[in-house]
Amino acid sequence: MVTNTNANTSTNTGRNRGPGRAAALRGARTAAALALLASGALVLGAGGPRESSPAAGPRQVPLAAQQEQAGQSEQSGQADCDLYRSVPASSEDGPAVKAIKAKRSLVVGIDLNSYRWGSRNPNTGQVEGFDIDLARAIGTAIMGDPEKVVLKAVPTADRIKFIQEGRVDIIVRTMSITCERLEQVAFSRPYFTTSQRVLVPRSSPAKTMDEALNGATACAASGSSAEEELKTRPVKQLVTVQNHLDCLVLMQLGKVDATMTDDGLAASQAAQDQTVRVLDGEVRPGVMGIAMLKTSTDLTARVNQVLNDYYTGGSWRRAYDTWLKPYLLDDADRHWPTPR
Repeated sequence: MVTNTNANTSTNTGRNRGPGRAAALRGARTAAALALLASGALVLGAGGPRESSPAAGPRQVPLAAQQEQAGQSEQSGQADCDLYRSVPASSEDGPAVKAIKAKRSLVVGIDLNSYRWGSRNPNTGQVEGFDIDLARAIGTAIMGDPEKVVLKAVPTADRIKFIQEGRVDIIVRTMSITCERLEQVAFSRPYFTTSQRVLVPRSSPAKTMDEALNGATACAASGSSAEEELKTRPVKQLVTVQNHLDCLVLMQLGKVDATMTDDGLAASQAAQDQTVRVLDGEVRPGVMGIAMLKTSTDLTARVNQVLNDYYTGGSWRRAYDTWLKPYLLDDADRHWPTPR
């Protein structure tokens, strides 16, 4: 049985309730919680609502600062890199894998806030989703025993930090491969193609991404590809949160006008909450990968071997059909990245 731990020591059980969750949230939010959210004194992160310092709450960035940051990013010289490149797959145990086996557990960083990707089923209490199936498959293949796989919740903004500090061995958490991230951590071969989409309330008159974002208060998870994209957009304010699902809560409370996130996550949020919709149009096509230490070359090779077997053996397709097909409504083959 897989062990589950949370980055904040308490597992999130209250925000993953499927289509009926929106009504429950609206009923549960008190005027005090609304005021705390507005002031930034309440963080709706991986461990549920908690008081925090102002720096930890939703962060608002004025338009001028966004554009300055975006300009600096464009000048960073990281526009050219091969997002598909990784070490060759191998079933051999090198020093990194042997060290993990010696401590008798593989710690996998996951998400507990993404319906159909990684969340806790309120009826069964089990953590489940597309990324969870993959995390368990990788852990079991490497360790040879599912009891030695530990699932640990990691906030979006802390994914790289958790790897570099050794708090997790790998991250399986809808993590896009980017040139900047490749400078900080190693990635497996890609396992899912993605792009950035925008969600708005159903009451919004916006029909396109540009209409939804121009002059709007927009939300994204801190450290995400969506945050980087919104810095290049003429939004009035950019609000960043620890986990992308917090954007959905802020949108339900009327605190933000739109949310940008990965297309798969956008579809899952629309499935969770019937009061929001995904707009046509997408930007920043990319790929998701599994992240780990740059020095753990043999671990990367083992993960790549498991990914190859997971796909060719049909497990990837079965997981897609179970968790994502009802919401993405397109061909699974479109989402499996073909090696270049």
